[in-house]
Amino acid sequence: MNFLSLFVLIPLLMMAGLALSKEMKQIRAVAVIGSSLQLVFAFIVLFMFLGERAAGNTAEMLFVADTVWYAPLDIHYTVGVDGVSVAMLLLSAIVVFAGVFASWKIDPLPKEFFLWLILLSIGVFGFFISINLFTMFMFYEIALIPMYLLIGVWGSGNKTYSAMKLTLMLMGGSALLLIGILGIYFHSSADGNLTMNILEIAKNNAIPHDMQYYLFPLTFVGFGVLGAMFPFHTWSPDGHASAPTAVSMLHAGVLMKLGGYGCFRIAMFLMPEAAQTLGWIFLIVIGIGVVYGAFSACVQTDLKYINAYSSISHCGLVLFAILMINRTAATGAVLQMLSHGLLTALFFACIGMIYHRAHTRDVRELSGLIRIMPFICVCFVIAGLGNLGLPGFSGFVAEMTIFVGSFQQADTLHRVLTILATTSIVITAVFILRMVGKVMYGVCTNEAHLKLHDASWDEKVAIATLVVCIAGLGFAPLWMSDMISNSVEPIVNHIQ
Repeated sequence: MNFLSLFVLIPLLMMAGLALSKEMKQIRAVAVIGSSLQLVFAFIVLFMFLGERAAGNTAEMLFVADTVWYAPLDIHYTVGVDGVSVAMLLLSAIVVFAGVFASWKIDPLPKEFFLWLILLSIGVFGFFISINLFTMFMFYEIALIPMYLLIGVWGSGNKTYSAMKLTLMLMGGSALLLIGILGIYFHSSADGNLTMNILEIAKNNAIPHDMQYYLFPLTFVGFGVLGAMFPFHTWSPDGHASAPTAVSMLHAGVLMKLGGYGCFRIAMFLMPEAAQTLGWIFLIVIGIGVVYGAFSACVQTDLKYINAYSSISHCGLVLFAILMINRTAATGAVLQMLSHGLLTALFFACIGMIYHRAHTRDVRELSGLIRIMPFICVCFVIAGLGNLGLPGFSGFVAEMTIFVGSFQQADTLHRVLTILATTSIVITAVFILRMVGKVMYGVCTNEAHLKLHDASWDEKVAIATLVVCIAGLGFAPLWMSDMISNSVEPIVNHIQ
């Protein structure tokens, strides 16, 4: 067994341990030990990858292993990683670890909650290590299915509607994606030796140009739906608003990154001619979505809706940068996935903790909280400043790389769209500063809120982990940026 499969095996063992657990202490112990092992293993893979690169190993994918599952359709369990995959695995492990502590007091049915949460993580980890179309799609579906129950059972507000809306829209995207994947498979080789191996398909470059024009929109939109691509984003705010804290963290922090990763790894990489020809259409739509998401966040009064619409804008920047088809912008896109995953997970964690205490997320009903729960609120402010791109945090590194790379495109259309997209920074600063000023500062007008308490030890572990990672990426981004840049270069060169 290839050691990368431990990313799937560890959660499976966690699920077995949870199934045998009877007491809350046992459930928590299994969740903490399992998520800690995942996090440690993610760092081990990171250092192994960096070591291989330092030793001069220039293979496109490292640690590749292949096992035949169903030979007649060339369905293999094929795994491997490059710098982009390693970054996403590290992000997933960090957010899952923080999510476990954020769910320390989950009720009701804690065992069942963690079982579904871990199943979701299996899909995420499996997706990022897969380099076979079938296994990638399989893990993609495994990651989506638990969301319905996690929101429908443990959510709040209009949770049934939100869970159903999210599931139907994401399954609609999956249907488009399945058609696109089958189309790619049946045109994967000119000599009749069909394959689902992503690297072999790219090497063959056998998909006819006219067929690419049909398959590229199917796969790009199919993955883009999960990435909250405008105008297929409407499931996202409702889903985030009704989801429990840890699910919001994983949903926005990790699950939505499957969309951007899939667009880059499948749609762009395997259909380069269509990406160059049709890319400008998607750029215009996504550029509008980036600004729309930021403006929509400005008029919201619910903290979760504010962060959800902000996520639409920031995830839109990922797709925007990918479509620029140059190394700098693509590096920024991956950095944005990593940065936004950490920042939005921190934001949702803090919002969930405030809601658990104050029983409201309405900005109009909250004020002066920083004097009452200073630890939570300081971390909330850090998340806000990171989201608006303050230097020293991960958001600044990612967004600057995106906009510098995007402006490298010399034609008028790309530069005008880049300028349009940069206005989202100003709009984001407006709603973040207004929200922080209203909720954190001022005088607390609700006497009941004066009796609230600050974060417990488990909540501090969750949000402190994310804060350290955000600051670490912001102050020392070069090692991660170089790792990602070296891995996106062959993909971008192939597309160009």
